[in-house]
Amino acid sequence: MGDCAMPDFPVLPLTRTCPYAPPPEHVQLQREPVARVTLPDGSQVWALSRLDDIRTMLTDPRFSADRQRAGFPLQPSGPRPSAPMRQTMIGLDPPEHGEARRAVVGEFTIRRMNALRPRIQQIVDESIDAMLAGPRPADLVPALALPVPSLVICELLGVPYADHDFFQSRSAKLLHRGVPTAERHVAANEIREYMAELIVQKEKQPADDLLGRQLVKGADREDLAGLGFLLLLAGHETTGNMISLGVMTLLERPAALAALREDPATTPEVVEELLRYFTIAEFVTSRVAREDVEIGGVLIRAGDGVLTLGNVANRDPAAFVDGDTFDTGRGARHHIAFGFGPHQCLGQNLARIELQIVFDTLFARIPDLRLAATFDELSFKDDSTVYGLHSLPVTW
Repeated sequence: MGDCAMPDFPVLPLTRTCPYAPPPEHVQLQREPVARVTLPDGSQVWALSRLDDIRTMLTDPRFSADRQRAGFPLQPSGPRPSAPMRQTMIGLDPPEHGEARRAVVGEFTIRRMNALRPRIQQIVDESIDAMLAGPRPADLVPALALPVPSLVICELLGVPYADHDFFQSRSAKLLHRGVPTAERHVAANEIREYMAELIVQKEKQPADDLLGRQLVKGADREDLAGLGFLLLLAGHETTGNMISLGVMTLLERPAALAALREDPATTPEVVEELLRYFTIAEFVTSRVAREDVEIGGVLIRAGDGVLTLGNVANRDPAAFVDGDTFDTGRGARHHIAFGFGPHQCLGQNLARIELQIVFDTLFARIPDLRLAATFDELSFKDDSTVYGLHSLPVTW
């Protein structure tokens, strides 16, 4: 018998050809909701693109979040470190995950996040003040989109904002698809070492911030450094990208922006639609099967990696009517932009509040804000695992 030809599986990650839409190949994959795909290192994994299948998988304990388990689809793909670091919370399975999450979840309740509103409002106002006092046009990314979530997460954790250039440069390396694996490992180690040194300082000089309060509770130093690393990375880059994408989208849609200005009470719905519409992480999350499991009528074997294509799942026609349309009146909160299940994003309440305050304040204070470049001239983060804009020139 002759050799069998290998199937032509799509190679992920992929690049968006339209800033407002998932890669066309993802849309094609949704016709076969549980499909085989290939990663750059040649490994083959499963990709889920139907909302119900993804939600089912993310709540099934037969799938592991352990990034050091054989078969886990690392993104960006590449060899695992020769000396693995201790897992952060996102890489833990029950019961360790539940214990770690319960220890810190109280820091992110809606009540505690609402208590931060006045300070977030102050940070937003000061950033807009500085932008208005500067030259025109201005780049909204360094002027507003990045400083607001960076300042907020720094204050929440107790990280000196003066060091933001250090961790933002390392974060960029971790998220850039083209950075070699060895460089990403160095960047990750540098952030962890920074957090470990900061924790030692906080032991000497206790502070009333998240890291300080966790130390008082007796948190393990290394675990706390990992938590700080995770929150610092997730707490500024993702929200910053959503701020710039959201401003761009609303400036491109005068009717939607006018409706938002007329009724600020609708801002939470606008935020939810922006989160659903963009789903800035190409893979909302990944897992590896611990045992044989059937999903969507397909048998996934133990040891098989699974990716979740959230950007098309959040437009799944079975879950969202006319999902490719940006509709601020949709009122749909069942999207998975923040993941789903036990590992759902800890900071989602904070991100929502930041986005709401930024949009309400920016468009109220600068009613004649407009793009200072054509849409075709905008530079998008097609080279990053988290989608966004490199810059957003605006004027008024």
